[in-house]
Formats: sequence, structure tokens, C-alpha cells
Amino acid sequence: MTREQQESLLALAHRAIRCHLEGKALPEAETDDPLFQEKRGAFVTLKVDGQLRGCIGYVLPHKSLYKTVIDSAVAAAFRDYRFANIDREELERTEVEISVLSLPKPVKNISEIKIGEHGLIISKGPHKGLLLPQVPVEWDWDLETFLRHTCIKAGLPEDEWKRGAKIEQFSAQVFAD
Repeated sequence: MTREQQESLLALAHRAIRCHLEGKALPEAETDDPLFQEKRGAFVTLKVDGQLRGCIGYVLPHKSLYKTVIDSAVAAAFRDYRFANIDREELERTEVEISVLSLPKPVKNISEIKIGEHGLIISKGPHKGLLLPQVPVEWDWDLETFLRHTCIKAGLPEDEWKRGAKIEQFSAQVFAD
């Protein structure tokens, strides 16, 4: 994605959060860019004063990219059960990060996983956890720590990746304010 496309999506996410907070209709994409019409998976991560305040998205491409960004931004701001809703006072201090995802693919050997390049999905039975590619970089994790934390996010024992859990990887183009 070009920097202009990235800036348009970031502005769209900010507008969506503001519109929802003010009780207004959600915005539409203000471009005819075909990329925005493509069905793509994406996550929106919100931080206020550098602290995580929400992260929600779609792994698989169910909606157009611009609709995915709008829905994910609103959900991250107001529906992430881990955090209080973003309020008016925080709005101007809210930083948006968008991760546009590739399709996940199965991992045959963990040596295929590259820290900082791949995100992970680990699942077994009804349990599923996902961590974006930037997470192990932000926390300075090695590969095994990344695998363990993805298992924990899935609600599985931290070493379940060694015992038959399904491991998938994906890449993401990540950009922020």
C-alpha cells in the first residue's frame, strides 16, 4: 500500500471512532481506490498515551477493506472487553495502528516462522488465539516465547504447540499514525 492509501485508512479509522462516539452515521470511504473495495482481513489496534486500549479485527476477508477498518476501529474503541471504552477526553490522544493481513497458511515446521514478519494463529478444538507480527518484536520475544504466548491467548497450555495444536502463520502490512 502506498503512504497515501495508508493515511486514508488511518483517517477513516479515526473518523469512524469519532462518529460512533458522537452518535453519528459511520463514514464511507472517500475514494474509489479499488484496493479499498477488495475483501481483506485487517486488525485495528488503539493506544492512548502509548498504552494498549483495544485491538479487534478480522483474520479472513469477509468485507471490503474500508468496511473492515471501520468496523474494527469501532469495535476496538468500544467493544474490546479487556478495556474501558475510549471517551471524548482520550479521543485526541488515541493512536491508530492498522494491520492488513495476508491469508493464513499452515505451518509445517516452526523454522518457517520469522519473528517480525509473521503473525500466528494457534488452535485446538474450540480454542483459538492470534498474535500479530509486531507483538513479539514489541516484547522482544524469541520464537518459542511467541508460540507459548499464542497458546496462552488461545486459552491452551503454553506448550500445546508441541502437542498437536494447529499452527498457522500470516503476514501483515502494518502502519500507524
